[in-house]
Amino acid sequence: MKKHIPLKKFSQNFLIDYNIIKKIVGFINPKLNETLVEIGPGLAALTKPVCNLIDKLIIIEIDKNLLKRFKKYSFYKKLIIFYQDALKFNYLELFNQRNKLIRIFGNLPYHIATSLILYLFERIEIIKDMNFMLQKEVAERLTASPGSKLYGRLSIIAQYYCNIKILLHVSPKCFQPTPKVDSIFVSLKPYTNDFPYFTHNIKVLSYVTNLAFQKRRKILRHSLGKIFSKEVLIALNIDPKLRPENISIFQYCQLSNYIIENNMNQKYNFL
Repeated sequence: MKKHIPLKKFSQNFLIDYNIIKKIVGFINPKLNETLVEIGPGLAALTKPVCNLIDKLIIIEIDKNLLKRFKKYSFYKKLIIFYQDALKFNYLELFNQRNKLIRIFGNLPYHIATSLILYLFERIEIIKDMNFMLQKEVAERLTASPGSKLYGRLSIIAQYYCNIKILLHVSPKCFQPTPKVDSIFVSLKPYTNDFPYFTHNIKVLSYVTNLAFQKRRKILRHSLGKIFSKEVLIALNIDPKLRPENISIFQYCQLSNYIIENNMNQKYNFL
């Protein structure tokens, strides 16, 4: 089989370390009769061992040249292939067809990882779990706590929706071509009950956090001054002199709920 030349435009770095692959498949723990979706199967490093454990696997791949290679694999008949951009794929239609929560995994291209995760959060009600290989910084942003330089809007939205666990640190040497950054394999499991946070409307929470972190070096009195007065922040037990990265997810939920509860949503027209 002719060697595939990795394409920079798709951020193609293929996993080649057998021990890491084995650990990842173990973490995913695929079962028969589940709806499993792999994003960016690449050279089938994860695809093949997963197919050894199940009867059907859905794959989404944007590189047509990679898909041509799959026809020669022994497990080809187990695949349901979509030649599409994962950022435009209709996951809801897939759920409606199967009537089962979707399990999604993959070695995500670095250039789309954050956008794709946010896209999937908008469809969180149909997802059972997500297991992704990510650039180290993205994984650390997902799991960052208040006070950290990496804590931001992505941290808040991700932790609002999911219980997130770092499962494995992966060296650049485990990929071909070798990336310039370390990677981390993470698990994102949507909350089904006992939600740690509450907001009346996630769009409002998204708006507030986006506004705050656009000016993350400014204190809240200034970054959120368009919406909240100093007096309102103090009434909510939020110090107006703090910066956005010092405010907890619970406090951001408080702010978003204040907008709804005081009928401010129409004034700012962002719902």
